[in-house]
Amino acid sequence: EIKKDLDNKPPPEKTAIKRSPNAHLRAAPPAKKSDQPTLNHGDTPGLDKRSAQRLKRGQMQIEARLDLHGHRQDEAHRALNGFIAGAANAGKRCVLVITGKGLKLDNSNERQVGVLREMVPRWLNEEPNRSRILSFNHATQADGGTGALYVLLKRKRAGDRS
Repeated sequence: EIKKDLDNKPPPEKTAIKRSPNAHLRAAPPAKKSDQPTLNHGDTPGLDKRSAQRLKRGQMQIEARLDLHGHRQDEAHRALNGFIAGAANAGKRCVLVITGKGLKLDNSNERQVGVLREMVPRWLNEEPNRSRILSFNHATQADGGTGALYVLLKRKRAGDRS
């Protein structure tokens, strides 16, 4: 019977730990579902008709912009969460989030929607973002078309701390 001596095996090789340039940034916390109804492009619950039309037509003043071009998904998620929180805390009302169209042809020459373009509306519907948002809609062509979103934030009330 042959016994293997486990205590005399060579030490494991040390491998260099590769760190991304943004390793110091925290990972996005797990998404929390909102108690509020899910918003889709153009949904305007609690918004008067005139304001809804102004948002859709790009007639509201854009008070801040976030361009997510070139971001990886986790970086974009963190950036969006921070941007929405900051804009809401600053009392901003209408912001523009640029995702890019991300249209690529796959092997069968079919167009595929970009990851960020698909994910940003989901992230806007997750907490803590959803509790800060009234509505969002595709931007007009002048502001980026379907590669950008107008996001209408809730008004900051006197006692709000969010």
